Amino acid sequence: MSTKHALRAAEARISTDKRQISSEEQPDSALDDFDFAIIGVLEHNGRATNAEVGEAVGLSASAASRRIQALEASGAIRGYRAVVDDRLLGKSKTVYIRVTLERETADVLSKFEAAVRHCHDVVTCHLMAGQYDYMLVARVSGIDDYGRLHQKELSRLPGVTRLETSFALRDVLEEQAS
Repeated sequence: MSTKHALRAAEARISTDKRQISSEEQPDSALDDFDFAIIGVLEHNGRATNAEVGEAVGLSASAASRRIQALEASGAIRGYRAVVDDRLLGKSKTVYIRVTLERETADVLSKFEAAVRHCHDVVTCHLMAGQYDYMLVARVSGIDDYGRLHQKELSRLPGVTRLETSFALRDVLEEQAS
């Protein structure tokens, strides 16, 4: 996707996002339209140069650079990363694991969260409201690989009393690298 196409897509999403944020939810140092546009470009192409970002949003390269640095310093941009195709690494199956803990005390939650960070096949972990305490997403090579993950890692996580697993049949929409 070209930088200009990425900008148009980002502008549509940003205008929707901005409508959803009420004035009392805006931080004291609220982002302006240029900031939202820059974020949109970088979300679609984190490797865009300052000149490319500036051209896409109507700023000079140096002005775009200053704004990007300010966005990074404020935490609005937390970092940049590579989006890896797990299938090429032999991890072609997506697994969703719902976790129930014995108790929901701060100590139990903290120990679970610290331990799950060391499960290399777990790619996301979310504290949930509702029936389950956590939702994990893992990438594995198949049933046997998940069996190993379940037996050697997940079932040994602190505080776990129940694991409920679902396998994705096909990935329909997932994050794409630009």
